[in-house]
This record gives sequence, structure tokens and C-alpha cells, in this order.
Amino acid sequence: MCPFPATLHRMPQKHPDFPNLHVFVHPLIQQKLTQLRDNRTNTETFRRRLNEIAGLMTFQISREFPTAEIEVETPLEMTTSRVLSKPVTLVPILRAGIGMTDGILALVPEARVGHIGVYRDEVTLKPVAYYAKFPPDVAAGPVLLIDPMLATGGSASHAVNVLRERGCDDVRMICLVCAPEGVRKMLQEHPDVMVYTAALDRQLNDKGYIMPGLGDAGDRIFGTQ
Repeated sequence: MCPFPATLHRMPQKHPDFPNLHVFVHPLIQQKLTQLRDNRTNTETFRRRLNEIAGLMTFQISREFPTAEIEVETPLEMTTSRVLSKPVTLVPILRAGIGMTDGILALVPEARVGHIGVYRDEVTLKPVAYYAKFPPDVAAGPVLLIDPMLATGGSASHAVNVLRERGCDDVRMICLVCAPEGVRKMLQEHPDVMVYTAALDRQLNDKGYIMPGLGDAGDRIFGTQ
């Protein structure tokens, strides 16, 4: 059951149990999420809907991006207008995070893209890091950490630690679906990092998968098993 009043369905709402979590309950996002949950949805449609949701989320999150006033000459006269005053960097967690990046770049084409490679050990459920590459000035502006699933929170917390080591103090996470365990870990270890999601699901199963979830997002994005 949705914990938010129907009149608030147009904006992401801070979850009553987790001060670090904002849930997008917009009707279009929820409809597309329903298609992603459906195990009959094919790879092409899954990938397209995922990118559409990522773009819709970013449109709302970007309301808080800093801007500056500049002079612009129109075909008729000089005027003042506004532009983003700091560079935006997208950091997908490999590999599934790549599946949301195009949807955000369609909205913010000037954004830079860094990468963090982390996978979860299927036995210990602990994060294993294997790659990291960022723009030299990654800390100069907002960083959007991207991963469709926030399950145990281990990979996301590790990624934030890596970004902190590079001086990033404005980090926000975008995910499609999350579990209470992952949100709780992020709240404990990185309480200032806001997590934006389309759904807070019930729990993790004994294999660390989100329930009811939507399966393995990476496999469904890339058509692998």
C-alpha cells in the first residue's frame, strides 16, 4: 500500500520511515514500473521503459541543481537567462547502471559519465570492486550515482566511499527499486546521500534479491542469464 496521500502523487515524497529516501509515485513512473516488473516484458521494452523512468526521475531531481545568470543575444535583443553553474556527472555502477544512463543523458546531454565497477559476491553478498574511472574534476558539481537495484546496499555504499575519497560532497543516488535493508545501510553509513526510487519493496530473500522486485535487472537489460 502506498504510504503517501493521493494528492501528493506528482512529486517525489520523503518516505515516513527513511529520511534519506524519496519515492516517485507519479502515475507515469508507476505505470512504466509495472511493465518492468512483468516477467513477460521483453528486453527491448524493458530497456526503453527503464530509460524513460530514469529521465522522468532526473527531471524532478534536477530542480535542485545550481544555476547562474548569463547574458544571451536573441535574434531580437540582449537578455538574461540561466544555465547550470556546475558540471553534472553521472556515475553508473557497472553493469546494470549503464541501462539507465541514456535516459538521463537525453535530458542532460552535457553531463560527464564516470564508472564504478562493483559486483556482489553471491556467497558472502559483499561488494567486490574491480574498476573506477571519473572526470578529473568529478567533485566540481552534483554527482548522480546510478543503479537500478538497491538491495543490500553494499555496492552503493562502497561507491559513495570511492566518490568521497575524490572529494565529492554532493552525491545523490537514483535507483528503480530498493529494499529496506539497502536503504537502512545507506542511512547508517551515508545519511546525507538522498536515495531516489520508484518503489520501496518488501524485503530481500535469502539470496539477496529484492522481493517482489523484478528479477536481475542486468540480465533483463542485456538479455543475458
